[in-house]
Amino acid sequence: MRFPRSVLVSSVLFSWFATNPVLAQGSPAPPPPVTVAKPIMKDIVEQDDFIGRFEAIDQVDIRARVSGYLDKVHFQDGTFVKAGDLLFTIDPRPYRNSLEQAQSAVTSSQVRLEFAQSDLDRAEQLRRSGNITDQLYDQRRQSFLTAKAELDRAQAALRQAQLDVEFTEIKSPLSGRISRKLVSEGNLVNANETILTNVLSLDPIQFYFDVDERSFLAFSRQSRGGTNTSANGETNEVVLRLTDERLEPRKGHLDFVDNRLDSASGTIRVRAVFENKDRFLTPGLFGRVTVGASDPYKGILVPDEAIGSDQDRRVVYVVGENNTVNLKPVRIGPRIDGYRVIRDGLTGNETVVVNGLVRVRPGAPITPQMITLPPVRERNGS
Repeated sequence: MRFPRSVLVSSVLFSWFATNPVLAQGSPAPPPPVTVAKPIMKDIVEQDDFIGRFEAIDQVDIRARVSGYLDKVHFQDGTFVKAGDLLFTIDPRPYRNSLEQAQSAVTSSQVRLEFAQSDLDRAEQLRRSGNITDQLYDQRRQSFLTAKAELDRAQAALRQAQLDVEFTEIKSPLSGRISRKLVSEGNLVNANETILTNVLSLDPIQFYFDVDERSFLAFSRQSRGGTNTSANGETNEVVLRLTDERLEPRKGHLDFVDNRLDSASGTIRVRAVFENKDRFLTPGLFGRVTVGASDPYKGILVPDEAIGSDQDRRVVYVVGENNTVNLKPVRIGPRIDGYRVIRDGLTGNETVVVNGLVRVRPGAPITPQMITLPPVRERNGS
């Protein structure tokens, strides 16, 4: 019985591989190529971010000081006004009438005082010659003092009437953005009760945020930064970013820390102040403020892609002797300038694997390809 030629060839190859297993498996694969680099050493300051809200430094509800019917509104809703700008006018005619009556009362009192003064002068001359009794002299002196008091009262009423006329013109007490009018012309306005509108100051503007108890304790141990309102006579600078992050960060400074923690939330209220010359920042707007969370120190920085995970811990692969890889547990910190801070586990002199972690195993050799990590300023720009 003859077998096909293909069957005979397969049988010969199978017998050859069976007698040469090493050649059948092929030559060992070379160590995998991976990218390695030295960590970056740099003086750094750790930072923490907090969410907060803007509030106006000054805000005033505009009320009338006199009652009357609203005669005219002198502003456009939502515009910017300056301190002293005329906002509302209350019908001044009743108060002008009262002012004229007060002026007449002052004139009448002045006339009575002048007559009483002359009568008292004559009584004094007669008293020196003995031609007037003491009782009559006392009566004329009493009339003079009464006329003087009536003049003082009439002058006080005149000043009040002048104030009432002045109060019919309601002016802005501060510069800022005004809200809409809350009362239309022709409506009755009650003194010190009816709110006509409100005005908020915008430049500068305040930013309030809450710091948790743990962060506050850490900040309190710092020599500068944190929640210190000043350090060595210098203001504690903070950086602000809006929620959409479409504008350049704005710099401000901390100027207030509350005197106690809120027992319900376990936080303390902190305030920063920012310039707002373009009036873009609006009270009620949310933002994120960055605060210095540590004193300056020499930090060890590596890329995030150089950090791996081993169960519940973070690790870095370090190149040892004969290009073998060793596993080092590390404790990581925040991201700074595009790199990750290594708080503990590295000295900064090691060579770490920064790319190709999936191809390395602890104790296995590699083919290192050394690179220099981009400087911080270049990485920020990327």
